[in-house]
Parts: sequence; C-alpha cells; structure tokens
Amino acid sequence: MKTISCQIVSLTSLTAHVFKVLLKPAEKVDFIAGQYLNFVMSDEDKRPFSIASSPNSELIELQIGAFVADSYPMQVIERIKSAQAENKSIIVEVAAGNAQLRIESERPLLLLAGGTGFSYIKSMFEYLAEQNSQRHIMVYWGLRELAAAYELEETAAIIAKLPHANFIPVIENVSENIDENASETWQGKTGLVHQAVMHDIISLEPYDIYLAGRFEMVGAIRSDFVEHGALLEHMYADAFAFI
Repeated sequence: MKTISCQIVSLTSLTAHVFKVLLKPAEKVDFIAGQYLNFVMSDEDKRPFSIASSPNSELIELQIGAFVADSYPMQVIERIKSAQAENKSIIVEVAAGNAQLRIESERPLLLLAGGTGFSYIKSMFEYLAEQNSQRHIMVYWGLRELAAAYELEETAAIIAKLPHANFIPVIENVSENIDENASETWQGKTGLVHQAVMHDIISLEPYDIYLAGRFEMVGAIRSDFVEHGALLEHMYADAFAFI
C-alpha cells in the first residue's frame, strides 16, 4: 500500500448520520473500483473505508456512517473536522482489498449493498458508466428506512447512462420513517434487499456478485444466494475474510 497525503476538499452531511468526505491526493492514486483505503490516525491505528469514487476521479470520495458519538468512525470525522479547521492534510494508505471489480469478466453483474456499504458499489457503477459498459448490471441498495437514503436521483442518473443496467433501492421498514407519510410516498420495493433480488432474478448462477454491508448481513446473503444458484467462486466481499 502507498502512503499519500490528502487535502480536505469538503465534509458534508448526506443524512443525520452519514458524512461525505472529498479528498484531493497530493499525487495520482491507483486503485481498482471496489477497493478500500486506510485512514491513518497513527502508525498503530489505521482504519479502513471503501473508496466511493471511480478510479478515474481526481478526488477521493468516502461515505462514512457515524451513528454514535466517539465511535470508531466518528473519531475519524472529528479528525477530519480538526484538520479542515487548521488547513492541515490527512494521511491515507491506498489501496487494499481483494473484492475489487473483475474488469476482465463479461458476466452479468449484481451489485448489492446495505447502508453505507453503498460506497463500495458506487465506485464500481461510476467506473462502469465511464467505460460505457455493455454488461447487464443490477444494482440493489438496501436501507433500514427512507430517512437513511441519500443521492437517490444522482445514483439513478449515473446508472441510467449504462445501456443494460437497473437501479433498485429497497426500504426495509417504511413504517418506521420519520416522515409519517413516507409509506404513502415511497413507491419502490420494501423488505429485505436480498429477498428482493431473489424475487426479481430466477437464478443467480450467471452473475458476478459483489456484496457490502454488515458482516452478519453478508453472511446470511451468501448462504441464501448459494441456494438461489449463485456460485461461490463468482461472489466477492471483503467481509468473506472475516466470516
């Protein structure tokens, strides 16, 4: 991995608990869509985050979910805020991960993410759109509630550039949204995201499948998808190294 200094271009809120970070690296960063970087807090403390931007982008985008004060990710957000206020750079290590996009494959693609695991698949579909990929691509994003969704229109616009791609956001608990009228305004799919996949796709055998989300979620999806025809040798997730 390569150590790179980055200037903080912006830190914005995507939702009440999710932050978007844009970094400008001091030099060209080489990585493959679907890889991650380590945010260097110290020599002994390096924290992994998926790279949300395409490898062709001049800026590095991170999407960091920080749901608890003084949590592992919130400490990173506070470090970024401090560096931004003092006009200092931060240090990252690029790139790591074995679940990157298999660019040489021509198989249909299933990209599935839960929550902020979205950053992992965002890098992939942005890159594929830039390449004008002709592959059949299904992009599923599972969210606990509608209030957790962000950049839905922007995502749909990027995926619409691909000639054979579909974007399917799935809200698990519509009734639990902050907006009491959410159940009336949300017209998309509801329930568990991987069950929506299995409802929509007869067999997963032809697909290259990329997964991101909580470890327990990814583990359950792997088991269910194998029963639905998916081939283990064509399923990819960094979580597989830990479950």
